[in-house]
Amino acid sequence: MAAHKPVEWVQAVINRFDEQLPVKTGHQNNHTRVSTEHNKECLINISKYKFSLVISGLTNILKNVNNMISCRHCHRLMGILINQIKSSQQSKDCLRLDETMLVKQLLPEICHFIHTYREGHQHAAELRASASGVLFSISCNNFNAVFSRISTRLQELTVCSEDTVDVHDIELMQYINVDCSKLKRLLQETVLKFKALKKPAQLAVINSLEKAFWNWVENYPDEFTMLYQRPQTDMADAAERLFDLVDSFAESAKRKAAVWPLQIILLILCPEITHIISREVVEESKANKKLFLESLRKALTGQGGSKQLTESAAIACVKLCKASTYINWEDHSGIFLLVQSIVVDLKALLFNPTKPFSRGAGSQNADVDLMIDCFVSCFRINPHNNQHFKVCLASASPSNFHFVLVNSLHRIITNSDLDWWPKIDAVYCYSGELRLMFSDTLSRVMQGLHTHAPLRLTSSLSFKEKMTTSLKFKEKTTDLDTRSYKCLLLLITLPSTCVYGSISSPPLRSPIHACLTLCETQSSTAELIAGLVQLVPLANTAQLSQEAMEALLVLHLPETIELWNPEAPIETFWDIRYKDMV
Repeated sequence: MAAHKPVEWVQAVINRFDEQLPVKTGHQNNHTRVSTEHNKECLINISKYKFSLVISGLTNILKNVNNMISCRHCHRLMGILINQIKSSQQSKDCLRLDETMLVKQLLPEICHFIHTYREGHQHAAELRASASGVLFSISCNNFNAVFSRISTRLQELTVCSEDTVDVHDIELMQYINVDCSKLKRLLQETVLKFKALKKPAQLAVINSLEKAFWNWVENYPDEFTMLYQRPQTDMADAAERLFDLVDSFAESAKRKAAVWPLQIILLILCPEITHIISREVVEESKANKKLFLESLRKALTGQGGSKQLTESAAIACVKLCKASTYINWEDHSGIFLLVQSIVVDLKALLFNPTKPFSRGAGSQNADVDLMIDCFVSCFRINPHNNQHFKVCLASASPSNFHFVLVNSLHRIITNSDLDWWPKIDAVYCYSGELRLMFSDTLSRVMQGLHTHAPLRLTSSLSFKEKMTTSLKFKEKTTDLDTRSYKCLLLLITLPSTCVYGSISSPPLRSPIHACLTLCETQSSTAELIAGLVQLVPLANTAQLSQEAMEALLVLHLPETIELWNPEAPIETFWDIRYKDMV
């Protein structure tokens, strides 16, 4: 059948996959789950040879799901289908999907899910992320199909007279796979049409291009590094022209605040200009770039005239610092001169424990993310300039600072892609302070579990959901305990992260493991293990308990036991009695 009737055979497998979706079978048992997984794998294998047939069939199911708004399984079902399409699309190697089918069938459906965010559904964000992943995969081999959709919408909006416009297709550029040549095309297309767009469309372009830039840098860091070794004239020309257009658009403080983050990125794309504007006197065509940087510095120190400009300056400067870490110091000095001119004031603004940085209600998560980006970037620029590290370690600092520190350490450990990024051993000298943070956070969590009944997990709020609750700088009891949960969970998971320390021959897995190598005593080793043991029996905090058990397993690896007390590892091992700790 497969040899003589491929269409019927593929359709039979797709029908079977459709029939076994949760919306049609209800609750799945082990047998149906295994069967569903088998069908998924079968479709992925078939898609290697009959990709168009598989994608066409799955797209039809996706269209039907789109009409099932009232179904309580809707988002789960959409997620399964989208992930299946993503897996199938990634499985093809040399086969290129016909772009007409992409435009007419799959692309509109995927774009619909990206554009549609159904409030009140807990899986909406996951669905959007999955759909974005599909679009990213599509754009890898079929960039023209997506670019055409973006370009067409830009052209339509240049002649649109309505004040309220649909910018969804413009926003697609932030989700697609962008290498150097594709980013250049986006910039050049934007230069041609930016001036004729209405303000909402201009703001959508500004926001989306910024994210497209980071897609490029994070997925093709070698290309960005090469840009500073061998500058590309056409890229710099497009970036400079767009900078001038955006600069003319920013005629008010509100507009300046909106465009500064993109403007700093456009300058970064012009290596020669970053070097030129560091001089005292520049030519007239570059004067607005120098004036922009001066305005940025003034706003960073609170002299910009408005809080909004100060916040935007902070965002732009963090992006400058982050981008500079992808450039080898030996390749170009101009951008590092810019970083050095703002980094002190930037850290003073973001890491001020007496006046924590905040952009107001609803921005807590974004503020924390900004601080983490700044922390990690500053570490990679100069790991020994650590005043902000000490501020975050201080017990008197807001709990958000502790959370930023632990998140930053986790990112430094788990993301060390570039050769010149410093390793985590630069912070091993703070092992004692990290142990104290672990002990203090553990005490707060245990106290919260025993004294605040509402903080215990209920059936309506899982621990995972509680961990994703928004952070607040105001020290309300529930917020403080939520932050403590998050901080403790990250402190526990650090030992499971594999890194290698330069101060000891055995593999070290985290800063907490490093604690065991520096003048470590038997009592501090026992204290660390005892804290983890306390968390194991906590049935109402399943995630903490599970991570604590995994951390204990890692700490009991033979090579780690030797670090418990380097002077007497075996004696320390036998002297620690868990029955006295529980």
